[in-house]
Amino acid sequence: MVEKRLGEQTIAFKNPPSIISTAAIAGPKEGEGSLRDYYDIVLDDDLFGEETWEKAESKMQKEAVRLALEKLQIDEKDIDYIFAGDLLNQLMASSLAARDYRIPFFGLYGACSTLTESMSLGAMAVDGGFADYVIASTSSHFCSAERQFRFPLEHGNQRPPTSQWTVTGAGAAVISSKGKGPYITHVTTGRVVDFGIKDANNMGAAMAPAAADTILRHFKDTGRTNKDYDLIITGDLGKVGMELTLDIVKKQGFDMSANYSDCGVKVFDLTQQDVHAGGSGCGCSAIVFCGYLYKQLLEGNLNRILLISTGALLSPTSTMQGESIPGIAHAVAIERGV
Repeated sequence: MVEKRLGEQTIAFKNPPSIISTAAIAGPKEGEGSLRDYYDIVLDDDLFGEETWEKAESKMQKEAVRLALEKLQIDEKDIDYIFAGDLLNQLMASSLAARDYRIPFFGLYGACSTLTESMSLGAMAVDGGFADYVIASTSSHFCSAERQFRFPLEHGNQRPPTSQWTVTGAGAAVISSKGKGPYITHVTTGRVVDFGIKDANNMGAAMAPAAADTILRHFKDTGRTNKDYDLIITGDLGKVGMELTLDIVKKQGFDMSANYSDCGVKVFDLTQQDVHAGGSGCGCSAIVFCGYLYKQLLEGNLNRILLISTGALLSPTSTMQGESIPGIAHAVAIERGV
């Protein structure tokens, strides 16, 4: 197993697992963005026919898994594991979604980095010979996240310009030892990085150092640079965090301005929609990758991308106790052909 390691934090797969199916479900506001046509389902309302926002989020994740399997015409009994997580206490959305599937379940918490965390672990399981089919899935919901982390919606509190809009959405990807790509070729697992940011309304600044750290480590471990990728895209830094990440990485000798973007910037129309600094949440990189980016890879518009989902590892308790906000970022290199 050691021979698969590159440098300090990266794995290069000997038999790169293939992403053979994805599904993305987006909320109404997300459906007003420029990527609307790439989602499998755009909800008419945030409740998705349920009584609570939390139940709606769980239903989104359950339906994303169902759709991803339906596209393959394979049964849930063929899936070896689900790797999934969300932002809610005790992984409520993922756990309640998984209970309706008779599939072994690994519950993960990486905050908004959960998509690439689940994809990383799923790919390791497949390349290691422990599974033939795994599902990586995650979700978030604006209303459930606001209730848990900030204020009740009824409060009507003002949002500062640095704040982001939690994406209502869910994504699922089926990763397999079979298939013809696109392939997960490398995984760079992030470290927890904390630059002392305490403002819970400035997640981009809190997560940017972790994103830059993982990108720079990926370059050092693999010998690659930004020029080796058609696109380098972070998870949910938004406009503020994206600019900070560009600046940090540039100071280390890598100018990514020509091929770098952020899912939190792409998911909404920042000029037409009032989302301040952009999108956030587990569902942010989930619907952008499982909807838009995956199709771009299949169609050959992108051949090699580096996807880095980013997470702010805070809780309501840590915020109230005056703790700073640690950041985490996990990277997966995805290639159309190997």
